[in-house]
This record gives sequence, structure tokens and C-alpha cells, in this order.
Amino acid sequence: MADRLSTYRSKRDFEKTREPKGEASVKPSKRLRFVIQKHDATRLHYDLRLELDGVFKSWAVTRGPSLDPHDKRLAVEVEDHPLDYGDFEGTIAKGQYGGGTVMLWDRGYWRPEGGLSPEEALAKGDFKFTLQGKRLRGGFVLARMRRDRESGKRTNWLLIKHRDDHAVTTDGARILDENATSVASGRSMEEIAEGRGRRPRPS
Repeated sequence: MADRLSTYRSKRDFEKTREPKGEASVKPSKRLRFVIQKHDATRLHYDLRLELDGVFKSWAVTRGPSLDPHDKRLAVEVEDHPLDYGDFEGTIAKGQYGGGTVMLWDRGYWRPEGGLSPEEALAKGDFKFTLQGKRLRGGFVLARMRRDRESGKRTNWLLIKHRDDHAVTTDGARILDENATSVASGRSMEEIAEGRGRRPRPS
């Protein structure tokens, strides 16, 4: 576990950030968990985190998920996060890595789709999965791009909604506008930034 989180820890000064260190025990679950955090950092984006092998595999989805299969959302792969990050909501201090406000926008469970294991699908660059969250449901795919924009410095994927009963044909991003509060605390981004309202309840 320590090796899986070494990059995560090296990017953060835990004397200055309230983000979890990844040392707390997390209640085991029979199902794989996922969380999406709305993150107002240098640029507003949504962090998709899927539990796998004891950590959260993570992607920064620049424009947020869409329910329209025609939309291809850039998803930049970032470092693995600890499972207790799934309950984190608050403000990362200015000047720290990822400084800004973090909201628990959605959470629930996920399962892999297709004949490959999640590890094999990720290695292949064609990772299909189904979400069962409070806001997002149905099938999605993460498709790795052959060439990224930083000449190999980062791994870019595309997040695409599958055609199913949960897909829409127009305005796929409306779900983001219609759900502007935390699924865990009911707070807005402004309330979280100001430290107002109740703290989120653990998942």
C-alpha cells in the first residue's frame, strides 16, 4: 500500500493540508466503491475515483462527466489516492498541490464490464465499467488516447457514456448544473469554501 501511495504523499505537505494521509482504516465493502469530487482548483474539474486493489484509481475529468454518448470528455490520469479520500470534502490550502475547494459530488459502487479483469482492461486502454451512484448510473468507458498533449508527461483518456437507459441524446452535461450540492453534506461549493454547514457523513 505504501508504494501505491508514495506519489500521492510526495505531492502533499500534511502539515498544511487536511487531506487524508491514507493511514486510516476503511471499512471493507463487498462491492467496489467510486466517488466523483467536484474540484475548484486552478481550473474547475471533476475527479473520478474508482476503487481497485486497495486504492482509488483516479482521473481528472476536465469538463465533468456527460450522459450523452456523443460527448468525449478528456480524463487525465493522476496518482492513486487512498480509500479514505472517498470521504474528503473541504478546502485544500492555497499554494498546496490541488489547492481549492473539493465537494463530494457523487458516490456509490461500480463494477467492471467485459471479459477482461480491470487491470487487463486498463493495460489495454479500453476500460468499460458500470456506475451505480446517487447521480450517475449506467455504463461508461475510459479509452486511452494514443498520444497525449504533454509528450508523454501524462496519460490522457476519454470518458464516454455508453448507450443505455441512463443515456441522453442532448445536453448531457445538464446533470452537472442540476446537481450543484454535495451528496454527503448538502452544501454548495461556496458553503464548503467558507466552512459553513454540516460536515459530510461518511459513506
